[in-house]
Amino acid sequence: MATGTPDFLDHQRPAVPDLVVPRGVTGFYLRGRPVRGRLVRLGALAEVLLDRHDNPDLIKSLTGEAMALAATLAAGLKFHGSFSVQAKGDGPVTLLIADCTDTGALRGYAKYDPERLDACDTRAGSLLGQGYMAFTVDKGQASDRYQGLVGIEGDTLTAMAAHYFATSEQIPTHLHLACERTARGWRAGALIIQRIAAEGGDLSVDDPEDAWQTALALAGTLTDTELLDETVTPEQLLYRLFHSEDLSSERPRALAYGCRCSRAHLSGILAGFAEDDLAGMAEDGVITMTCEFCNLDFRFEKEDIRRPA
Repeated sequence: MATGTPDFLDHQRPAVPDLVVPRGVTGFYLRGRPVRGRLVRLGALAEVLLDRHDNPDLIKSLTGEAMALAATLAAGLKFHGSFSVQAKGDGPVTLLIADCTDTGALRGYAKYDPERLDACDTRAGSLLGQGYMAFTVDKGQASDRYQGLVGIEGDTLTAMAAHYFATSEQIPTHLHLACERTARGWRAGALIIQRIAAEGGDLSVDDPEDAWQTALALAGTLTDTELLDETVTPEQLLYRLFHSEDLSSERPRALAYGCRCSRAHLSGILAGFAEDDLAGMAEDGVITMTCEFCNLDFRFEKEDIRRPA
């Protein structure tokens, strides 16, 4: 904290990794066919984000998939804002959340009960249990916030997200998520294709349904190993999958370490508490708040917490 600067005006934060993956998201479409998609690879960003917490591999894998999903959906935003994926359930993992901005700032976090986790199998459905998933689009203003809710259905995060698209968005969608510890460290990725409506009669195929089914069959040949293999470029992988369907790739977009916590934000939260509550939070006159996303501690002198004038 800068000397003499009130907490609510101090935007400084402890050092965090300055990491950008320039080719994190590659959009594509199949010319003349009702198919658009995006390929996401977090690269070294997955390792950096997941290693902020000393979690078991099972939790890191689930969190990495959630971040890949958030990055995939945020890349479809046509405005400044963010897309978040959140799951709340009664299983060992009580909260799973990931969000990504339209510019690719990405973060994720999972809250779990270690004792219950030991007695659980590895399926995401077992980890989360019964509950719901929330898919939220946020333009930065409360009035512009859109949220879709769906019950948790399926054994994998991929199946849970597919259930959302089938019941809420009603957009034919194929999704593939993966996150594993590789020889290069943790890596995560996603492939999504969606059937789109023809605009202005721009479909050249005679049977759009057949073209969509062909795209589904081709996308279904993708393996987790291929999705996470960085020795193969996104363009090479997409060509392997869809070259027979007149593939066209778009300019890649970047992903970056994207936790957006700051002293100013956290101080504003503290300023909403009554004095008695603040006193209960303080130890030796100091209140410590931890950002759950980046796992950094922020220390505040209780007497310095004031609302902005």
